[in-house]
Amino acid sequence: MTGTSTAVARLRAAAGGANRWVVLVVLCLSLLLVALDATVLHVAVPAVTEDLRPSAVGLLWIVDAYPLVCASLLILFGTLGDRIGRRRVLLFGYALFGVASALAAMADTAAVLIAARALLGVGGAMIMPATLSILRQVFPDRRERAMAIGIWTAVAAVGAAAGPVIGGFLVEHYWWGSVFLINIPLMVMILPIGRWLLPESRGSDEGPWDVLGALMAAAGVLGVVLGIKRAGGGEGVLDLATLGPLLAGAALLVLFARRQKRRTHPLIDMTMFSRPAFTTAVGCIVLAMLALVGLELIAVQYLQLVLDLGPLETGLRLLPLTFAAMAAGATGSYTLSRVGPRRMVGWGFVLTAASVLLLTLMGQHDRPVLLTVGFVLLGFGLQSTLFGAYESMLSEAPAERAGGAAAIGETSYQLGAGLGIALLGSVMNAAYAPGLSRLHDEGVPAAAGTAASNSLGEAYQVAGQLGGPAGDLLRNTARHAFVNGLHITLMVSAGLLLLGALAALRLPRAMDCASVKGVCEAEAGETTGPGRAAPERADAGPRADPVTLPPQNRPERRLPRPARREPAEATGSGRAAH
Repeated sequence: MTGTSTAVARLRAAAGGANRWVVLVVLCLSLLLVALDATVLHVAVPAVTEDLRPSAVGLLWIVDAYPLVCASLLILFGTLGDRIGRRRVLLFGYALFGVASALAAMADTAAVLIAARALLGVGGAMIMPATLSILRQVFPDRRERAMAIGIWTAVAAVGAAAGPVIGGFLVEHYWWGSVFLINIPLMVMILPIGRWLLPESRGSDEGPWDVLGALMAAAGVLGVVLGIKRAGGGEGVLDLATLGPLLAGAALLVLFARRQKRRTHPLIDMTMFSRPAFTTAVGCIVLAMLALVGLELIAVQYLQLVLDLGPLETGLRLLPLTFAAMAAGATGSYTLSRVGPRRMVGWGFVLTAASVLLLTLMGQHDRPVLLTVGFVLLGFGLQSTLFGAYESMLSEAPAERAGGAAAIGETSYQLGAGLGIALLGSVMNAAYAPGLSRLHDEGVPAAAGTAASNSLGEAYQVAGQLGGPAGDLLRNTARHAFVNGLHITLMVSAGLLLLGALAALRLPRAMDCASVKGVCEAEAGETTGPGRAAPERADAGPRADPVTLPPQNRPERRLPRPARREPAEATGSGRAAH
């Protein structure tokens, strides 16, 4: 056996050999649970509103508490997993997720439900970065890892899109709390399976874990998203309750970044952000999730409140988005190897923007063919974008920093979801409320018009209480104002997506073997930097290349047959630790 094959064999053995695909199944089940819970409540919002009677801000907190708390703690638990073991953190997350689900199902007030959703966010923050960092560890071969990420992102899309379907069925046949009870049997099943099958992995354990830095990052992310959320809830941007958390969070994040640059053993290797591919991929994830979650929440309201569809039928209408996302994930590895990250992410954004513009043709009457085509294009475009961005980000990160890199990616994912709800929700509210401003002149009481301007659901409740011609007028005016606001929101979203397409121009053109840090260096037997070819030798003969690249991306020169020796340990940024 040559030195090359020995090095690659050791990498594959460390990854669990053939069992790595079994590990992927367990990781995907974990992700499915977390993604499902992010959207399963969306179709239950009207039922929750009717039962618990939360305020407008309280309702936003019920929806947002889970993704925002999760986003704020991802760096903390992602880097903690690098130190104490990623499987250990993952298993704790499973247990906490099950307990929080039971509390949410039995909540009898809005405050209890918000607290339970926040606790779910803590469990999700333990689970999400662990799944991605373990995936990075067990798939050192970039081609296999690309396929695994394709499956991983497809499962995330399935979970997010299946949430409304499952939630709609449960709400129609049981009560809204049942959308949380489905987590408990899944937890009972996956906890022992994960303990038995998942390999334990750690990153570098040199130096103390920066507890203060982890808390600074958590408080900083929470402050930023809290300020944005309050602005999205209709609060003034210059109000102290909005501006204070926003500025404090931004300041803490700046201090956190400076602290990490000074430390010998940082939580996050800030040099990763000096790589254009890594930084751009993170930004693309934020923009893609901003569009997906914000548009999905508004689409659910449109289907239920404007087209008067039931919760289950609403979920079924979103299934084309799910199937398109699955197709994009399943073919993502092939597409990425053929067109490269830049084109895949960029054209994914363009396709998504085109689908959003197509959906502006929606009106007050049902157009099922238009909705189906729009959702198919939306699902395929966004999933292609997320796949290319995640693969580029993860491949740029050293293996020993997989937990931190995964935490950054998942923070971007959750932050984008929270920003989507806040930003697009703010645009929607700003466009919807003025449409009801003249109702007082038409004989509708001023108090009724003010209450109706909060949301379309509340407008329907007020219209039912008024009854008669005034109630009908309020209902029709509110529906018309909502559709107009929806069109404006879609236009804003399309603009953000095109901005993402421009940002994708900074990604690499091709899926380059030189960026496969651990495997390519082990193959070459050299410690040359990324992107450099080892010097040719006269006696270098042909050999098998374990990382099969498409013809257009293969290096022109053959790599030499290395001397029989142990693979070099990674000492610099961009090299994986074996």
